Amino acid sequence: MAAPAAPDRVERIVIENCAIATVDAADTEYASGHVVVAGNRIESVGAGRAPEGLENVVRRIDGTGHLATPGLINTHHHFYQWITRGLATDHNLFDWLVALYPTWARIDEPMARAAAQGSLAMMALGGVTTAMDHHYVYPRGSGDLSGAIIGAARDLGVRFTLARGSMDRSEKDGGLPPDFAVESLEGALAATEATVDTYHDASFDAMTQIAVAPCSPFSVSTELMRQGAELARRKGVRLHTHGSETVEEEKFCHELFGMGPTDYFESTGWLGDDVWMAHCVHMNDSDIAAFARTGTGVAHCPSSNARLAAGTARVPDMLAAGVPVGLGVDGTASNESGELHTELRNALLINRLGPHRERALNARQALRLGTYGGAQVLGRAAQTGSLEAGKLADLVLWKLDTLAHSSIADPVIALVLGAAAPVTLSLADGKPVVESGRLVNGDEDAIARATRDEARRLARIAAGA
Repeated sequence: MAAPAAPDRVERIVIENCAIATVDAADTEYASGHVVVAGNRIESVGAGRAPEGLENVVRRIDGTGHLATPGLINTHHHFYQWITRGLATDHNLFDWLVALYPTWARIDEPMARAAAQGSLAMMALGGVTTAMDHHYVYPRGSGDLSGAIIGAARDLGVRFTLARGSMDRSEKDGGLPPDFAVESLEGALAATEATVDTYHDASFDAMTQIAVAPCSPFSVSTELMRQGAELARRKGVRLHTHGSETVEEEKFCHELFGMGPTDYFESTGWLGDDVWMAHCVHMNDSDIAAFARTGTGVAHCPSSNARLAAGTARVPDMLAAGVPVGLGVDGTASNESGELHTELRNALLINRLGPHRERALNARQALRLGTYGGAQVLGRAAQTGSLEAGKLADLVLWKLDTLAHSSIADPVIALVLGAAAPVTLSLADGKPVVESGRLVNGDEDAIARATRDEARRLARIAAGA
């Protein structure tokens, strides 16, 4: 292997004359500033023009009319659902799952790869530079689903966490998934450990990481929860699952376990600063206090929660208590738009419908949820989530001088409350992912055709079954 280039020969990208929202601890912003990228790191961020005399500048970008922010970070998703969008549109969570599980149970490796390409492409076009996928449907004989998903992320060039999910509680055990769509306890644990061993990268600039992620209390056994937590901590990886999403889930936990979801999670080792939960809509004061005490994170998915009529998570109260909170697209069978910029806006608007009203969230808090908050939740706040010297070069240059935004003076408000802003450039690990609103490493038309074809194939297979 060749030795790394000497520091003074690292290629540099210089972005100047743009507004900058760093989302650092002080929420530092510049009306007109610069970002210098050296290799895969941010070398400097500041007001005015970049320093003179920089060597090996391979690209210089005039960011006039743009806002630079950290890349958006998605903290909860189900990529496979890209090929089952637009179905069961008037259902609550449990009815929606019952309607769709028989179809999802027929997915295979080509479907998983196409769906991952579609999900990742849509998010990247909307400014996501770090994505995650909670994949938990592994039908027997379906092929290498995890490898297909990870390969799609590598091809597109985004930073990625696969939350290797699992289910072992099927219909015959009182769960919702069909019997042939779940794994055994031993099989799920062995496959999860193999995925960690094969793909997890613990380095500072890792592009692929793995989390241990049994699906939810109503689709996995208590033993899978307990042993999954033990596995994750033995391997030094994070833990993820669904939690407190609906009132029906809370009722299920009380009936089956004799306690609410948060107490159940604590009893199985599932609270801690290495854990994050999706949704957390139905949390009382003691639940929030337990998350804050243990450092357990939350993936807030406002669009999906509204789509499934699940309710509104108490995000202002969580933030006030010190709970780490990021944003999630969630699967596109319950959020058909499939992109994270929508969640910035919807997090702000939906939370203002709650008891805190106009003081619930502001635009800068929403941007923080989608950037630094996401990095916290994924355990990567030391590496990404803000524009600071020494951090990884994951950033987005948003075009805000068009009709959609040009009359809004505050660029952060324009980004969060305005229409979806075009992405002039996004970098993940210092490498372009999107240029002038187009994917650098993927053909959008080809991806669209592949996802349409695989969606139709899945529908035919499910109808035949």
